Amino acid sequence: MTTLSPPGTEVDLDLTLAGRDRVADGVVLLTLTRPDGGDLPAWEPGAHVDLVLGPGLVRQYSLCSDPADRSRWQVAVLREPDGRGGSAHVHDRLAAGSPLRVRGPRNHFALEPAARYLFIAGGIGITPLLPMAAEAERRGADWRLVYGGRSRATMAFRERLEADHGGRVTLHPQDESGLLDLDALLGTPRAGTLVYCCGPEGLLEAVEERCAAWPPGALRVERFSPREVGEPVLDGAFEVELARSGTTVTVPPGRSVLEAVEEAGTPVLSSCREGTCGTCETPVLEGTVDHRDSLLTPEERAAHDTMMICVSRAACPRLVLDL
Repeated sequence: MTTLSPPGTEVDLDLTLAGRDRVADGVVLLTLTRPDGGDLPAWEPGAHVDLVLGPGLVRQYSLCSDPADRSRWQVAVLREPDGRGGSAHVHDRLAAGSPLRVRGPRNHFALEPAARYLFIAGGIGITPLLPMAAEAERRGADWRLVYGGRSRATMAFRERLEADHGGRVTLHPQDESGLLDLDALLGTPRAGTLVYCCGPEGLLEAVEERCAAWPPGALRVERFSPREVGEPVLDGAFEVELARSGTTVTVPPGRSVLEAVEEAGTPVLSSCREGTCGTCETPVLEGTVDHRDSLLTPEERAAHDTMMICVSRAACPRLVLDL
């Protein structure tokens, strides 16, 4: 389950970029530390942080270091030639020693208890799965990691994975062995197995399709970009009551709940504003939600007890939020 933090409790940290290392073609590993050398906040596999790269330029990256090492955080960043400027900023403008504002950590991709795990990574999607594999090993679970990429040169951490975990890791460079054989991996549902997948949208959609026959809750995915959603359930305006202040706001078509709440004078922390980071997650006290985010599992959506107010809307005339 997603772990909720009380609204307004996110932590901003002023850190130092202590190291910047190339770990694959187009991928740099950033090592972040406190300027005073103190411990960083604790985190668990699957967590990510926001890098505040400049005004209006905030990007989310999965932590891929050892959670037991509180002296540093590490994130790996792929240069995206067709991106929105975040990865280019990291690759072209950040140098060792640079100060960097970091927010988090936050975890919407937690490693739940299971007897067995199947980890499926595509490209830079290996980053959250790296500490997960180590944690599964620590727990004594049966696990396997299948890692696909365009070529070996583009696959970050492949040497580390092979050295640390040997036969539990299978590499699939596309130029050598083609695409991942998802039918062989997922064609037969396996009770007691959780599937964790991170990578490009095409891979996630293919894995979701094949896991449709698996037990409910068996699949966990993490997206880098918003999933495709249809038209809103309600095409008109709806009301949102803010339980803490007693204020009621009207959310018209074309405006988000987040925007309406902000305009009413209630500040809410937010980052991506596209339903992928989870910063604006807000508890729902009453009503049903038209979930339009890319984070919550089907089971979490069905509970209607939380929503990402930057993109999700009401599926009823009135919502009551814990704001």
